[in-house]
Amino acid sequence: MIDRPEHPTDIPPAPSIALLADDSQVNALAEQVADYKGLLAKYHLRVTPNLVAPLRQRLGPHQALSACADLATGGDLEIAADILKGELAAAIALADYAATPSLPQLNTLVRACHLSNTPLALNPATATAVLSSLRSVRVAHLIFNPVSGQGNPQEDLLKIRQWLTPQLQLHVHLTTPKISPKDLAEAAIAAGADLLIASGGDGTVSAVAGAVIGTDIPLGVIPRGTANAFAVALDIPTNLRGACDTIVAGLIQTVDAARCNGLPMVLLAGIGFEAETVERANRETKSRWGALAYIFAGIQQLNEQELFDTTIEVDGNTNQLKAAAITVANAAPPTSVLAQGSGQVIASDGLLDITIGSPQSALQAIDTMVKLFGNALIRTEMELEGVVQLQATKVRVATEPPQKVVVDGEIIGTTPIEVDCLPQSLKVFAPMQAG
Repeated sequence: MIDRPEHPTDIPPAPSIALLADDSQVNALAEQVADYKGLLAKYHLRVTPNLVAPLRQRLGPHQALSACADLATGGDLEIAADILKGELAAAIALADYAATPSLPQLNTLVRACHLSNTPLALNPATATAVLSSLRSVRVAHLIFNPVSGQGNPQEDLLKIRQWLTPQLQLHVHLTTPKISPKDLAEAAIAAGADLLIASGGDGTVSAVAGAVIGTDIPLGVIPRGTANAFAVALDIPTNLRGACDTIVAGLIQTVDAARCNGLPMVLLAGIGFEAETVERANRETKSRWGALAYIFAGIQQLNEQELFDTTIEVDGNTNQLKAAAITVANAAPPTSVLAQGSGQVIASDGLLDITIGSPQSALQAIDTMVKLFGNALIRTEMELEGVVQLQATKVRVATEPPQKVVVDGEIIGTTPIEVDCLPQSLKVFAPMQAG
């Protein structure tokens, strides 16, 4: 199912299970499912009206549920339609046809479940089997940004669902101009998600990651952006199939995260040159040129970037200097050249890597960036003219005049900024530990 919410209150809370019963089976079914209270909390229940009160009593007021029609007036047909639309994870329908021969047969419901390969239980024994099987299925919420990257989002989503749904109970949410990845991620967590998956660019990944920082909920990443720097930094495959296979494999790495002015940061904050470059590489330019858009924008910015006065406080020690570019990195691939002062940014060392560049000319700036890129490729640290390299757990930066700031690929405003490292606070599906 693809959800297209218009308002935050419209965000579907969870995948759904149908529970249908005639009056003779209500108490028996309610008692049976009460043993699965923890499991059912992760699902939205579609139930016949006679089950609403008994289930509220046994499962509690916070259980998400809504009523369909009763069996006598077509509840089975209503649920069958939802099943064919892919909106249900399973269905349980109990009825005593010997005692109530006037009840309609459930042929339509059976056929809908057969066509869609949806688990169906028609007696207490198979109901137990269906509910027990769901205990081993992880409930995953996919936050999908349809405007990321240059591919076909409908085709991408179809492939992702095809590769993930055999292993996961997948619930898909699309971001919209009105609904942010953060809104969707927080709703999924409230619904009891076992894991969250972010599919989009680094901005989408950062927003979803921000919701799971400090929790035990792991993050899956399916990169579809222009740079996909977070995936590259953690060696997550940047092709759809490889990224999906990484999630299914289930290997979880625990890495650092950070907060910049209270906002989640999994990659880096850039001040000055990098922020101006990102702003120049707008959506239209990236759609046309892809990753080359950043290179073109950087060349243009080299001719205009001026030095600015900087006051930087690193773990309580304050220094003043002139700079043209400052990056504060939690994680960064070699292609994030301006973050590579130390030669390698390790995402799990509990430290922020701070690189301050103050080249005196565009020619020196180009030479410095080439050397920084080389440092990252060979993973070595060296002294570079006009480059200051620091590591810290907390950093504050103020500039005069104020400079634009980019965090994980998104412009967030201007200086000053304060960045705090959050060691070992983010669980990510990744094939190997970064670094």
